[in-house]
Amino acid sequence: MSLPLPDASQPDASQPAARPPADPTLPWDPADPDRPAPPEQPPVDLADRVALVTGASSGIGRAIALELARHGAHVCVNYHAETDEADDVVAEIRALGRKALAFGADVSRPDQVAAMFAATVTTLGRLDILVNNAGVEKRAAFTEISEADWDLVLGINLKGAFLCAQGAARRMISQGGGGRIINVSSVHEELPFPGLAPYAASKGGLRMLCRTAALELAPHGITMVNVGPGAIATPINRQTLADPARIEALDRQVPVGRVGDPDEVARLVAWLASDKGSYVTATTFFIDGGLMHQATNL
Repeated sequence: MSLPLPDASQPDASQPAARPPADPTLPWDPADPDRPAPPEQPPVDLADRVALVTGASSGIGRAIALELARHGAHVCVNYHAETDEADDVVAEIRALGRKALAFGADVSRPDQVAAMFAATVTTLGRLDILVNNAGVEKRAAFTEISEADWDLVLGINLKGAFLCAQGAARRMISQGGGGRIINVSSVHEELPFPGLAPYAASKGGLRMLCRTAALELAPHGITMVNVGPGAIATPINRQTLADPARIEALDRQVPVGRVGDPDEVARLVAWLASDKGSYVTATTFFIDGGLMHQATNL
């Protein structure tokens, strides 16, 4: 029998498929096997950008404030009560040749948040980066959680992040040029945390705040992302870190076999705050040594 004639409307499978047209926004055709190597990427550059980091007097916030300054940013160091510690961070930032100020504010109070943003712009000139890091936790069985503790944790961890993100977005839109909003969340925006229901609820809320607000802010050139640390060696974990048996048990939960360092979180935040992170928004970057995919109960 004779073979059917090929259908001119269908591609000929015996011939190599036509290459899609090159993307005009790229400096080379990615489908070209002889394309040149991508250009060498410069280091993270935050020269003369202005950042505000909440809860920056210790722990992850302190590490972030210093890391942003190392890459060229001027920084407002927010704190709640630790005046001396905040002043020490400011001194370290200034020693790097950057501008800095310390500003005490309760991020759950709209009037104090507004004053903090006004001081940042007045002293440092503008606002390009917000890092929502301030956070607290209160441990109690679910049936024993007080309304006061619930309000405290949700007020700082979620309402505070909302107030600061809204204030930053308004400032960034009015001054033009876009911006970066980075929320320090937790693996517990997805991983249950028995004994700390208010904390887990606040981080779960932050997850959807980020995803929703980021879509509204994207047309203005403003990105919003969460960074979700796992077990990190910070003052909030001092009791666990002082107990060798608990440290050993925690290390077994983490596939890489150790607790993380605040500087590791800070380096990720600096990358996200730079131009290198310009295509990242409405998502969470977990930095947990694989803990979320192995942990049974923390």
